[in-house]
Amino acid sequence: MKLYILALFCVCSFIKAEEDERLPNKCEVCKFLSVELQDALEKSSRSKEVLEVGQVLDTGKRKRKIKYNTSETRLTEAIDNICERILQYSVHAERPGSLRYAKGASQTMTTLKNLVHKGVKVDLGLPFELWDEPSVEVTDMKKQCETMLEEYEEVVEDWFFHHQDERLENFLCESHVLNTSERECMKEVWKGDMGAKGGTEESASDSTGEEGANSSVKDGKTHDAGEL
Repeated sequence: MKLYILALFCVCSFIKAEEDERLPNKCEVCKFLSVELQDALEKSSRSKEVLEVGQVLDTGKRKRKIKYNTSETRLTEAIDNICERILQYSVHAERPGSLRYAKGASQTMTTLKNLVHKGVKVDLGLPFELWDEPSVEVTDMKKQCETMLEEYEEVVEDWFFHHQDERLENFLCESHVLNTSERECMKEVWKGDMGAKGGTEESASDSTGEEGANSSVKDGKTHDAGEL
């Protein structure tokens, strides 16, 4: 009996979260586009590969050699399907602001799945195998990501070739995409299980796994992909 009461409570909480569903704003889209692109580039940053570009002419002119790390090829490979990575996110309705978007199942969904595995009947109005499909919010963020990336492609290229000493989210979002009044989500920092806004004095450091946090306000990072 207690399990059924708990299941009913969880379903009600889930329904309330669904009622709170909203589409991502421009700040959130830019923030997570930057997080994912920065992460993709950091994963290829240690390559020592050298590329040969150009054509060998009849004159015997040799191809020009450039480092992969500074090449347009590296940027193109990082950008390719970058917005598809947004579909790995879930909506964590129990968290505030942009922190509602993170990789991994939400607390509510995890609780409901555990109840199902214990034999409790939970009806969410859709088949169990579809519970992990991207939500309307996440799908919309992916679409906005693609539009934003197309619109600001030259800004991203300018950052890559000339301004990598600055975090991408600062250069792209704060300097080009967002007005001053639209930057609220850039201040939201992950600080633990329930999340929190602000965080100008703390950084998460002792969390591990899929949502282990490594963000630091001191170096201008509000998220990194390892914490989401």
